[in-house]
Amino acid sequence: MTSLPPNLKRIVDKFKRHTNPKQRYEQLLWYGKKLSELPEEVKIPENKVHGCVSQVYIIAQLNEDKIIYQGDSDAQLVKGLVALLIEGLNGLTPAEILQVTPDFIQETGLDVSLTPSRANGFYNIFQLMKKKALQLTMDN
Repeated sequence: MTSLPPNLKRIVDKFKRHTNPKQRYEQLLWYGKKLSELPEEVKIPENKVHGCVSQVYIIAQLNEDKIIYQGDSDAQLVKGLVALLIEGLNGLTPAEILQVTPDFIQETGLDVSLTPSRANGFYNIFQLMKKKALQLTMDN
């Protein structure tokens, strides 16, 4: 496993401290509450995460070679997953983001707590974030 970016590692470590699935969910909900809402005009098909039961949108922009993500979901737990990924990946270069593999979710212990459709949604959110990172490198 590749080493995680510092912010993502800190989040993983935070979740590792919670052995109880309920505490992990509460932690996830807490992340979701920190997420600011996305304006309606960016909730377009290109920003929508496909293969997710809930409505999830991710936008990304390049700021001095670092990617800044924003996202939102209509489901609280999924919103927490979005927030976790945003906090973990924001401020990295596209190359750094492309090196991150989704297996860190197992380290958080969340993979066992997530329903198959939520786990699948998590991977789809993560893949869209990587795709947007790649697109931003090609646009420049």
